Amino acid sequence: MAEQNISRRRLMIGASVALCAPSLVRAQSTDLNGVRRNATSFISQHWQDHFDDLGKATIVADTTSRALHYWNADGTDYRVYPTSVPATEELTKRGYTKITRKKVGPDWTPTASMMERFPEYKYMPPGPDNPLGTHAMYLDWPNYIIHGTHDTRKIGRRSSDGCIGLYNEKIEELFALCPVGTQVRIL
Repeated sequence: MAEQNISRRRLMIGASVALCAPSLVRAQSTDLNGVRRNATSFISQHWQDHFDDLGKATIVADTTSRALHYWNADGTDYRVYPTSVPATEELTKRGYTKITRKKVGPDWTPTASMMERFPEYKYMPPGPDNPLGTHAMYLDWPNYIIHGTHDTRKIGRRSSDGCIGLYNEKIEELFALCPVGTQVRIL
């Protein structure tokens, strides 16, 4: 009888481990660069490590952990958003910039370098097929934008041509929080 209880206990433990195993594997998954791809892999950022003050608002976009960090002007509101990041190092521009304009329902025109690589790309008006999603915040670097995406598979991946992408509902939230002049650092 004791042997039957041990077997039942072992069966219950084994079943528990089997049920938990897929989530443990997912939580530990990494990409080809060894970067973990879940929310717990976000590297903590502190605005003081990047700026002297918070200005109108502050954004730090970390391309390694694929997270955008936002602080409001007095530091009482801090938020972290998952992002898509540039597909290659050559497309990644790092440094300090700021938001120079914002647009709800942006249209999209491929850059000259995109047209060289993808001649089939064409201008796209606002709408569900537009790669900029529902909202765009333009930086003072030409052709670099923090924007939404309709293709949610891109978030958490190296998938953009240089921009920082967010889920549409998250860019809408961030768009409302960030005035023109928000300081930005891309790491």
